[in-house]
Amino acid sequence: MRRILKAHSRVVLSHKQCGKAAYSSHGIQDAGQPTYLSHPKLLTEGETTAGINEYEYASRRSRLLDLLPEKSLAILAAAPVKMMTDVVPYTFRQDADYLYLTGCLQPGGIAVLSKNFGFCMFMPETNPHDITWQGQTAGVAAALEVFQADKAFPMHKLRELLPDMMRKSSILFHNVKTAVPSYTGLDAFCTADSSDYVKDISAYTHELRWIKSASEIQLMRQSASIACQSLLQTMIFSKTYREESKLAAKVEFECKMRGAQRMAFNPVVGGGENASVIHYSRNDQSIRDGDLVLMDIGCELHGYLSDLTRTWAPCGEFSSDQVALYELILETNKECVKLCKPGISIQEIHNFSVQMLMKGLKDLGILKDTRSSRSYHQLNPTSIGHYLGMDVHDCSVVRNSRPLQPGVVITIEPGVYIPASLDVPKRYQGVGIRIEDEILITENGYEVLTGSMPKEISHIKHILNLESKPIEEAEGLHLN
Repeated sequence: MRRILKAHSRVVLSHKQCGKAAYSSHGIQDAGQPTYLSHPKLLTEGETTAGINEYEYASRRSRLLDLLPEKSLAILAAAPVKMMTDVVPYTFRQDADYLYLTGCLQPGGIAVLSKNFGFCMFMPETNPHDITWQGQTAGVAAALEVFQADKAFPMHKLRELLPDMMRKSSILFHNVKTAVPSYTGLDAFCTADSSDYVKDISAYTHELRWIKSASEIQLMRQSASIACQSLLQTMIFSKTYREESKLAAKVEFECKMRGAQRMAFNPVVGGGENASVIHYSRNDQSIRDGDLVLMDIGCELHGYLSDLTRTWAPCGEFSSDQVALYELILETNKECVKLCKPGISIQEIHNFSVQMLMKGLKDLGILKDTRSSRSYHQLNPTSIGHYLGMDVHDCSVVRNSRPLQPGVVITIEPGVYIPASLDVPKRYQGVGIRIEDEILITENGYEVLTGSMPKEISHIKHILNLESKPIEEAEGLHLN
């Protein structure tokens, strides 16, 4: 690999010396995804994916093997391609566990990991027809040179080689979510499964992914920054354009123009009563004067996600009732953020938020019965937050009761969701408000990764009423 890097470095250097383009892809093998040689402006030498180098990937695999029982065999398949029609696929997104351990962004592969056999990759085989229609994909050579596998084989060798690896192992672990018949149908796997020697590997991979490395934290900061800038632009845009669909299109455009590969999820753009639907996704209504709009958005940057929510009045003015309810949610957000530090759990923060919101909602006349949480859960059935990382609800097998540690990223997202049919004062019917921030747990407390996105009503009103200032100037305001 080093020899190849040096050889191609000479090619790049020769172009610089000639005063031509600083980079030429001529003679560089296509690995099916960006590499340092094919995308030197995106990756630095030694990086397998943007921001994460080959040594970090190797360390992840080593730490996984340290966690697994002796004589274990870990099998991880890439995410499957999902089809929109017979010949048109949905945009592919790699399974987080497979990506975390391999750095491979492409479908079709199976990774095998054990202390006895090392890091092996079985790679898909392409033919000229596949390449014509879908382009080049990583094969055996890329597995060895780019992903640093100890051994690599074409996929047709799987039935020949994997059963022997299974039989020589005491226990098998695999990613249940991406399991494929090519290995689950093997007799050796079925025998181990019938003897209860097959387990889900997520308990171990999620443990590793829960605490982020310095490289991962940097990518999450960048992803959060992109989301904040994009949502701010969309907030300003909403002053003129009041259709949910246009706001969804605007925020996606802004995220991608800033380097995001995709949205973390379909943006929630709920105007008026639609904001009371927690995972509203139709985004097909117009926002009326006087209504609030709730936008829950996030983007993905090189495998790492952001997630934030803001609620505002596009007209630039909040009614007194909207202000009262908004300030309750905002104060809950702030107080819950202050609690974030090593040793506390999401569950403890959640319990605090419930008590604070129940009291506030009672004071506003929205919640009548505070003796039980049943009435409250009609107004907010969600948790105060969740883990965030390579998935939106990251590391799902790690309990919310787990004490937080430095390097963990969570969301803090208090909200209230009041359908028009609910028996509350009419002025609050059909209102939904959520304020969500990303929080990195640090050695001494916390860092708000989404702190650049305004949430004070005075700041929001100031932004929306800057009609005489250019949009770029509004984005540069330091409002928090």
